Amino acid sequence: MDVLKELKSGRFRSLYLLYGPEQYFIEEARQSLLKGAVGGEDADLNIVTFDMTEVPIDAAIEEAETLPFLGEKKLVFVQNPLFFTAEKTKVEHDLKKLEQYLNDPAPFTILVFQGRFEKLDERKKITKLIKKQAGILEAKRPAERELTGWIKSKAAEEGAVIGEAAAAQLLAIAGFHLSVLAMEIAKLALHVGEGNEITIEHVTDLTSRTLESDIFRLVDRIVTGHLQEALRIYYDLIRLNEEPLKILAIVAGQFRLIYQVKELVKKGYGQQQIAGQLKVHPFRVKIAGNQARSFSEKQLAAAIQMLAECDYEMKSSGMEKKMIIELFFFRLQTMMKAK
Repeated sequence: MDVLKELKSGRFRSLYLLYGPEQYFIEEARQSLLKGAVGGEDADLNIVTFDMTEVPIDAAIEEAETLPFLGEKKLVFVQNPLFFTAEKTKVEHDLKKLEQYLNDPAPFTILVFQGRFEKLDERKKITKLIKKQAGILEAKRPAERELTGWIKSKAAEEGAVIGEAAAAQLLAIAGFHLSVLAMEIAKLALHVGEGNEITIEHVTDLTSRTLESDIFRLVDRIVTGHLQEALRIYYDLIRLNEEPLKILAIVAGQFRLIYQVKELVKKGYGQQQIAGQLKVHPFRVKIAGNQARSFSEKQLAAAIQMLAECDYEMKSSGMEKKMIIELFFFRLQTMMKAK
């Protein structure tokens, strides 16, 4: 993340490539560029964006070679530059022209390539050239151990301190989206005050809960045999007017994840490999892996079948929807005890 530090310090290059699945880091880089690279009343006139799925690269290069309007610098954002990857594009791009520009960029323009893709095609000449000439930000999702460290450093940035246990509680309640975590940390730091510690109690009392994280806890309570706690979480969600059908869909998604993780572990995949394959956060994979130990493959398949039946009953029978999910919890508990 050296490029992020560089941008935050106000040092700018002529070329950047920002790519990867973690949009929080890419947005941080964008904001640093927008705030620091162009200024003045007419700043907006010197910020231009092109989408490479709609227009050819020639248009962006032509803009980059045009002098700024009443300013010293201009920012040109090039989104979805799939020509750095193995993906095919519908729009034809003049990569020779791009090579020429990368070798001799305009001194008054900051050209920023930005994409959500995870991998570059390292075999391509154009990819080798951008890596040589540009500041590269590979925005990976942090692994579990890195995520706790990130929470601690973010709290420090906000003038507060947070320990391992409180950071873990924050993840359990708020989930894994960095933008959400950043907002929650800022709120908690403001509450405790400069130099003070954010405790587990602060996190539990003040963190905004999400439906996904509550259902994550609900499933965990069922899996670990705490049915009453699971039902309490479920009734709380119903009191908050959450739709039973929506709750069911997320519960089903969690059980599918547990099943998929169990299958991939059996094939010898590691935590990071599974996260990449299923496109979920490694921390979720770890939790799902732990939960999978409570079930046989046959039981997980049966649970997923029960959830499909619940979905059908909700949409076709006259039975009260919230009761259908309750019955699923009891049936699941009975099945697990019969193991």
